[in-house]
Amino acid sequence: MEMLPAAFASGWASGINAWGTVLVLGVLGRFAGIESIPEGFQRTDVLIVVAVLCLLELVADKIPYVDSAWDTVSTVIRPIAGAAIGAIYAGATGDLVTITLASVGGITALVSHLTKAGLRLAVNTSPEPFTNVAASAAGDVAVTGVATLVALAPVAAAVVVAVLLVLGLVALWAIANRIRRGWAALRRWRTRNDPTATGA
Repeated sequence: MEMLPAAFASGWASGINAWGTVLVLGVLGRFAGIESIPEGFQRTDVLIVVAVLCLLELVADKIPYVDSAWDTVSTVIRPIAGAAIGAIYAGATGDLVTITLASVGGITALVSHLTKAGLRLAVNTSPEPFTNVAASAAGDVAVTGVATLVALAPVAAAVVVAVLLVLGLVALWAIANRIRRGWAALRRWRTRNDPTATGA
């Protein structure tokens, strides 16, 4: 049953970049003829919309503090996307398999999203922008690689994602103090750029 590892791995990728995940899967299904990719990802309108949203995220994700503000907004979007991808893989029939895969995708997306958001808050404490750009580019490469692996070898993708999840959680614990400083810096940034955010 390759749908479960596919939902798990694509959920992780969605937590990092939901639009990029759908775009990679859709392009591989549409142009590489990979039959395991659901047809819903391959539709022209879907590919156009996610390509535009992916481009916006690629830019926003490389600007210090803008990336963390984007992550805040995406706290709802990415887990929903992960759950939707899992449901689509199951055929979205509303049965137990659909519910299971949607849950796996959504929960995994939430964990990877929170991990990414925390790590990026820590990176934002760096005074130079290059670390932020490098971290963002690493995320782009990881999403592309994992999504491609989901299409070609779902079980291998799931193994890779399990390792990445563990490493991410360990990293969060190790740099908890920097994450707290990053959160405080983000609040100051929001206050400077949005006077209504003073009490946020």
